[in-house]
Amino acid sequence: MKSRIFSLLFSATLLSASLLPQLAHAASVSFIEPADGAVVSSPFTVKFGVSGMEVKPAGDMTANTGHHHLLINADSIPKGESIPIDDKHLHFGKGQTETSVTLPPGKYKLTMQFANGAHQSYGPDLSKTINVTVK
Repeated sequence: MKSRIFSLLFSATLLSASLLPQLAHAASVSFIEPADGAVVSSPFTVKFGVSGMEVKPAGDMTANTGHHHLLINADSIPKGESIPIDDKHLHFGKGQTETSVTLPPGKYKLTMQFANGAHQSYGPDLSKTINVTVK
């Protein structure tokens, strides 16, 4: 009986140990500011948050690092795809964690997308979308 309990405990320990690296690397992004549904005046400040990854400038391809992008009225970019360079896809390749955004009055969907040093998206798991109204 004792050997069976020991065997079960040992198996559970091995299983949980094999999951720890996956849990430790669970990463996410968030908008620190503005809040979802906020009514803002232009220009307004956008602050980016990330956990489980480190912010590094574009060009740095260190594992578990990247930089922010702000997509205006656009959906998250599929994992591995390059983020376009245009007025709807703002790049923060110097490692910025906040910016000032100027938009005309209206309703906007803002999507934060984290990507690696080559501007290749980490996909929907490392994106966050909020809605704001510019008055």
